[in-house]
Order: sequence, then structure tokens, then C-alpha cells
Amino acid sequence: MSMIQAEFNESVRYFFVFFENSLYLTEGRLPDCQSVRELIKNSTVTDSFTESDYKFTALELESEPVQEGSKWTVIPVRQFFYENSKSELCFLCARAKGLLNFRRDKVYCAKCGGLLQDDRDFTARSCTKCKKQYFPQLEPAVIVLVNRGSKILLARHQNRSDGMYSCLAGFIEAGETAEHAVKREIMEETNLTVKNIRYAGTQAWPFPDQLMLAFTAEYESGDLKIQEEEIAHADWFDRDALPKVPGPGSVAYNLIFGEL
Repeated sequence: MSMIQAEFNESVRYFFVFFENSLYLTEGRLPDCQSVRELIKNSTVTDSFTESDYKFTALELESEPVQEGSKWTVIPVRQFFYENSKSELCFLCARAKGLLNFRRDKVYCAKCGGLLQDDRDFTARSCTKCKKQYFPQLEPAVIVLVNRGSKILLARHQNRSDGMYSCLAGFIEAGETAEHAVKREIMEETNLTVKNIRYAGTQAWPFPDQLMLAFTAEYESGDLKIQEEEIAHADWFDRDALPKVPGPGSVAYNLIFGEL
């Protein structure tokens, strides 16, 4: 697999056009080749490439050019994920966005300062001077649904203003296993210990480059006491009396409603 110069022809299966964390659609679908050609005539493209194996082209726009009455619509990338969570398009969109993020961040070699370019053989960036290769790096994170009898533990984070509750989550730290990260995050954020940790699934989350590892666990001990710097509120909820939670297509939804 490799990233090659962007192609805008009929051999490309899909076109993913991004502006920041938004995606461009025409009539609710990914655009065709002709539509993309017309769009970029009057737009500044900051980066673009074609993925040689999956035959999609991804491009990032500098600004949002859609005018009123245009055939184009712009939706959050997250919404596209939710609506296409069981389709190949979800994986390809995550790959397209993730690789654009990677190319944006990997411009110069950390070893010698040389300019990086797309590798000819791998999904990587290679230094034009010392030839060192850089591969896309993911930030693994855990997300866990804690059960206590018929109730589940949900929390509302300080950075959310929409009142939404979700499963507890956090990044895996250096030297940790995913299971250790689950125990640490639950203890840090809620003062609880858990047991019977079970792997449930994964979800790519390129905002900017996370891989969510989903788990379930059972309450073991402790009194609920939140980490106020990060958590606004947490509580045990009955499944038939839930607060506002993430929608279908998210890994949190799948955990809460048993779809993993």
C-alpha cells in the first residue's frame, strides 16, 4: 500500500473531500469525479493523494467554498461515521482522514531535518536525505462500560456542553496494557475498582489519530467520587432510563446497547 500523486479520473472508486473535520457530499453521497474537478477549480487544495490499493482520493481544502444553492452539502466527519458505521466507507473515510493528518504533521525528518516525501512502497513518509521512514502512529485509548447489576456507569465530561453522557475513556500510557489502563482510568475518574474486564471491539477515531479499544467490566468496590478536573457528573443508570448518550455508529453506543 502506498500514497501516490492524487488522481482525478474514473479509475478512482471514492473521493473524500475534507475541510477541517467536515466532509463534502453531493445529494447525500460521496462526490463523483466530475463534481470534484469542478469544486477544486475554485478552491485551494492544501493536500491531496490517492491510496493505491483502495483506490480512493483524499483532499483537504483550505477554506469552505460552498455557496447557497450549491449541490454540495457539508457534514461533520463524525456524522458520516455514524451513518456508515457498518459499511466499508467508514473504514475508508477514517483511513483518508487519518493519512491526511499524518501527512500534515510529518513534513520534516526528526533525525536530520530533511524534507519528507511519500514512500514508494509503503504507507509511510521517507526522508529525502537520510532515508529514514516514518509510519502513521496511532494513539490507543480505552473506553469501558462498567456494569453493576442492572445499572451501568456513565459520565458527563467537563468539556461537553450538550449534556451528553458516555462511557469512561482515556489514553493508554507508556508501559501499560489495555486492561491496566481500564483499571487506572476508572480509579482516577470515579474512585472505583473493577473486575472481569473483557475486550469488546475497536473503532478507528481519526480526531486526530486515535484507536478506541472497547471493554466491559464489572463493579468491584469503592464509593463513587468523581475527578472534578475532567468529570462534571457521573452516576449509575438503569438501561431503561438513560440520559442523553452518543448515537448509533459510535463505539460508546454499541457498548451501551450491547451491539459489540
